[in-house]
Amino acid sequence: MNSEILTTFDEHGNITGSAPRDEVHRLGLWHETFHCWFVAREHHSLQIYLQLRSQHKKDYAGLLDITAAGHLLESESPEDGIREVQEELGIDVAFEDLIPLGIVPYTMDKAGFMDRERAHVFLYENHAPFSQFQLQQEEVAGMVTAGFSEFRSFWLGERSDLHIQGFRVEDSGERSRIDQLVDISHFVPHEHSYYLRILEGIEEAFG
Repeated sequence: MNSEILTTFDEHGNITGSAPRDEVHRLGLWHETFHCWFVAREHHSLQIYLQLRSQHKKDYAGLLDITAAGHLLESESPEDGIREVQEELGIDVAFEDLIPLGIVPYTMDKAGFMDRERAHVFLYENHAPFSQFQLQQEEVAGMVTAGFSEFRSFWLGERSDLHIQGFRVEDSGERSRIDQLVDISHFVPHEHSYYLRILEGIEEAFG
């Protein structure tokens, strides 16, 4: 995976060249990613889907994250990013069914790792039950949902915990139930402004 070549950009979105993924993160170069957030209508309310990252991931292992996401390679467009949904979740989704939220630039820094992303963000109204999710276990350990109204209050700082429900795939391949309260330490530390843009987009799309 680390031999992937990514297109690089300046802070204004102008292409500056290309570089291997490791170098992009080491130098903090801007690059493109694909993000897809699943949302479902259930009993007159909205649910948002969160991916539980595998414990084997190099970065942010075991944390809650975007439903499905990945890097766009040098030769790829946002339309090609739809493969991440099928690869990570085992769910077939048509690009035409996605709701675009546009490009959301944001950064995440930690020791030896500077992530400067121009994220092409999309929403998808999901109708598939958990039983149809076939997770890519080296990438994704589980899938959970949270009530969108609670998720919104959580990121607006109106509550300190969030109730999630779903499943985890154990090393044996068996599924175990997740039903717990989590706090902000359980989430990948995307910029707060990124989460606020997701909230805004879901409210606009699903009202």
